[in-house]
Amino acid sequence: MNRSSLNNALIAATPMTTVVTTDLVGITRGRSFPTDELESYRVAGVGWVPANSAITPQSTVAEDNPWGAYGDLRLIPDMASRVRVPNGPDAGAPALDFVHADICETDGRPWAACPRTLLRNEVQRYQDELGLTITAAFEHEFNLGIPQSGSAHHAFSLGAQHAAASFGGWLLSALRAGGVEPEMFLPEYGKAQYEITCRPTQGVAAADRAVNVREITREIARQMALDISFSPKVEEQAVSNGVHLHISLQDQDGEAMMYDPNQENGLSELGQQWAAGVLKYLPALCAFSAPTPISYLRLKPHHWSASYACLGQRNREASLRICPTITLGGKSPAKQYNLEFRPLDATASPHLSMATVLIAGRLGIEQKLSLSATTDEEPDTLSDEQRRARNIVALPGNLGEALACLKDHADIVEALPEVLTRAYFTMKAQELAATEKLAPNELCDHYALLY
Repeated sequence: MNRSSLNNALIAATPMTTVVTTDLVGITRGRSFPTDELESYRVAGVGWVPANSAITPQSTVAEDNPWGAYGDLRLIPDMASRVRVPNGPDAGAPALDFVHADICETDGRPWAACPRTLLRNEVQRYQDELGLTITAAFEHEFNLGIPQSGSAHHAFSLGAQHAAASFGGWLLSALRAGGVEPEMFLPEYGKAQYEITCRPTQGVAAADRAVNVREITREIARQMALDISFSPKVEEQAVSNGVHLHISLQDQDGEAMMYDPNQENGLSELGQQWAAGVLKYLPALCAFSAPTPISYLRLKPHHWSASYACLGQRNREASLRICPTITLGGKSPAKQYNLEFRPLDATASPHLSMATVLIAGRLGIEQKLSLSATTDEEPDTLSDEQRRARNIVALPGNLGEALACLKDHADIVEALPEVLTRAYFTMKAQELAATEKLAPNELCDHYALLY
């Protein structure tokens, strides 16, 4: 073949694989390379920079972060976490192919500010110190820009479902291809609001799966030229989008440890201690689970989210909810029994927020805390005296208050790597400064584009 023929030869797009980390502000970032070179990156990973973990949602590196321009890291791929979605509705779109990674030093030592490593360490601590395994699942709500047919679709309706049927069908297929095990795609209460649920899985894989849901959902929307946002609020008066984290505990033989049929609400003594720990530290946990100014337009009374630290049975105004179990078809309540953590949204890092919830629950077990903050009434309808008697406290009213609560809860701060919390406080201070002059409707527009 002569030079002219070579110059005119057709080429095809090179398939790429991306090694990713989902950072402290819940953004998935990484580096890509030709897929056929994946094996060469399996052991030593790809390069990374410490300051990448100090990027705010506004895409600025936080000033005074712990690293500045110094240092080098590696993203080490966890090959068991690889996600491959070969195609979608756009036949010409490249395959989605990424692998979750742990952030390590250049000699392979774990890096202290890696949220995925933090979660893995906490899961391991449950196993080593408490003899417990963790099963979890994240549910996601989002708004989808569906071309309207001239009339609004009713909440939860077949019409709303059918309006997004093409998107939903492609999404379910893509999630299945990516190993996410989707359960349901459904229209929600809000305008063009939908929810996707998936089956639970164990440990770190649950947070990985939350990332997979978000990224695959965004990819299908992109291929269909649909606007999408997981932001807690896309309009000031709109129904809010939440993320619900379901957690259950098992012993080493797989037996349910949160359930006791002899208790009035079915929650075992261990489960009560775990729940009491989460509720005790919940105002501080909000700094991680509701980590942006827009989060607090959602955490208000009568929003079916949470505004007080309390546990309720089937109570969607409670921050911790005992989920219903069914006995139809002879199903075992014990295997279904779980607690739902509700003051969480998609501006949070799945790995970091799940890790901090687990830390709080573990502290509750270690301290053998008693559970008193319970109600099956809307907590906002109780008097101040009733709430004090049950130890039900209000959640922070804004991100600044949540960060102050975190600083006041030494048990949580001390359970986290110092460099991680230092970076986090710095980033959140800069985010607050960048958004402090935005009116609520401007906050909604701002975060709808970011998440």
